Amino acid sequence: SIVVPTVVTIASVVYMNLLPNIPKSDSIIQAAIHMPLLLWVVFGYVFMNGDFAKSNSRISFLRFNGDFLIMSVLILIAGGLFCGITIGLFSLIGIKIEYYFAHYIVPIGLSSAPVLAAFLVQNNNQLVSKISPVIARIFTPIVFVTLFIFITTIIAMGNYPNSNRDFLLLFNVLLVAVMALILFSLTEITKSSDQKINQWLLLGLSILTIVVNIIALSSISYRINSYGLSANRLSVLGADLLILFNLILVSRKLFLIVRGKVGVEDVEQSIAVFLPVYFIWTAFVAFGFPILFNYR
Repeated sequence: SIVVPTVVTIASVVYMNLLPNIPKSDSIIQAAIHMPLLLWVVFGYVFMNGDFAKSNSRISFLRFNGDFLIMSVLILIAGGLFCGITIGLFSLIGIKIEYYFAHYIVPIGLSSAPVLAAFLVQNNNQLVSKISPVIARIFTPIVFVTLFIFITTIIAMGNYPNSNRDFLLLFNVLLVAVMALILFSLTEITKSSDQKINQWLLLGLSILTIVVNIIALSSISYRINSYGLSANRLSVLGADLLILFNLILVSRKLFLIVRGKVGVEDVEQSIAVFLPVYFIWTAFVAFGFPILFNYR
């Protein structure tokens, strides 16, 4: 549990510093983007005390990340409000402290926020862990309606965004966000009185997301067919395919949970089981793409 993360981290640092300095190289940029994701999985390995094989440990790690992200955002919002009020108060008496805040207070606050968030999640878990499921339950129907209208509009207008590269990046963020919504909504399924409605809602959301994923895959396939294979396009294609397979597995488990044949734990495991697969793909992009594409 100590040797593995140490070796991977040192190898990552050495490898990234040995790469040539080619600012316009897509493969090197992809390696730089995926290296933090790779080290995030290494952090997960440490978080689980090396017990990476158990699904329960992976689920605990994923839940920690959700709680950590939400708590970090709340701290940053509160810090932003504090800075705005403080600057406003001093401006009333003719003292301009914007420069001081921007160069001293803000950097300290930004770097301290994630540390404080992690501390709160670890030491006040009973309180913090209740926030993420509530937020997930609020946004699940909103995302469902939004995706339904979006897909209906695309079909009605026939306006498939095949040539928009920003669209593909946004879709990847959306797919990860939906997986997080499903994971955190599972906690509330067993507690709410409208349990069956929530189950059907999550199943519908997963199916709509699969449709969105297929649209994204058709778009990246169109770009590969039109402009050829590149590091950026192969990276997006691989990520979309992995998420698609993961979503299909999750949807199948959600369908079974609606029929009363499996429990919530089975759906959670269908999400956690793909974590090593994402790790392998991320490692391949980070270490293999620059060599595979000859640093282009």
